[in-house]
Amino acid sequence: MSTKPVPHQGWDTKLDEIHKDLVASVESLVSGEKWKRALEFAARFRTRSFNNTMLICWQHEAAYRRGRVPEPFPTQVAGFKQWQALGRRVLAGQAGYMILAPRTARFSTPEPTDPGSWRRLERGERPRPGEVVRPRMIGVRPAYVWDVSQTDGAPLPSLPMPHLLSGEAPVGLWDGLADVVRAEGYRLTAADGSLLGGANGVTDFGSRVVQVRSDMDAAAQVKTLAHELAHIRLHDPTTDAAIHRGIGEVEAESVALIIGAAHGMDTSSYTIPYVSTWATSVKERTPVEVVQEAGERVRRAAVAILNLLPTSQVGAGASPGLDRSKITRNAVPTALASLPNGESHRVDARSL
Repeated sequence: MSTKPVPHQGWDTKLDEIHKDLVASVESLVSGEKWKRALEFAARFRTRSFNNTMLICWQHEAAYRRGRVPEPFPTQVAGFKQWQALGRRVLAGQAGYMILAPRTARFSTPEPTDPGSWRRLERGERPRPGEVVRPRMIGVRPAYVWDVSQTDGAPLPSLPMPHLLSGEAPVGLWDGLADVVRAEGYRLTAADGSLLGGANGVTDFGSRVVQVRSDMDAAAQVKTLAHELAHIRLHDPTTDAAIHRGIGEVEAESVALIIGAAHGMDTSSYTIPYVSTWATSVKERTPVEVVQEAGERVRRAAVAILNLLPTSQVGAGASPGLDRSKITRNAVPTALASLPNGESHRVDARSL
């Protein structure tokens, strides 16, 4: 008799629920302003995938409309037991927000370098002598998180929140971004605006030079440098496949917005075209798929850059005291998960 584990009863129904909420939340991003607001959410919850960020915000807003939470925007989220570990408890009657979490299984092999030699271990099965065992992500499952406003108990440490004057750049952000640009092998120079054809910044991939207008305030220069660094990270034509120019500009500006929002900068001046304009520009992909993929590419690129910066940044959505990296640190990066309606999507265990 096989001991292969089967999904928990009701998972299909719950995953179908998540999928419907996710599609609805992404379809609601019909304008550049709504996309910007989604990115501001992502900046505050950047330890989670773009999909899970949208799910959390979508469900929290619904809870706010029903009067179940006091504020329209979530601030810190964690699981039931995680809140308990922090000395807090979920209030009676508060429903959790359903998100996607990785589902893993153990695999073993006598030859770790041979991808085809790995076999899945059944529940309770021991590896053979000399075999290496590693967990791998095999799909997704529904999980629940609660916002701090849905809990009470021990006070939490206050999160950093920079306060900037108009036109001011966060301390150390220009130097930090400039160091990353140089580490990528690019030379950074200042240029008069008249020499850049009206652009605030230009990246020349051939000569590996980044130019930023010198006749702007410090905040605008930092935003522009983050935009150009995003191009370097995401759109280098010598290493990446060609990407639609409109989506490339959206992604670069979006990365800059998340970096700015993570440092408490005013993002009202960031300009992003209507989602309906660029999300319909990719053949053989639905607008929802294009938005989801762009959102996750943007989040990953922004987080990778933020992790390299020695700057003071606002919280990333996980409550102080929780180390989310321990939850999925051993999981294989990606797996193809099937949804109940027959569709498939690629998920990342480290970003769920």
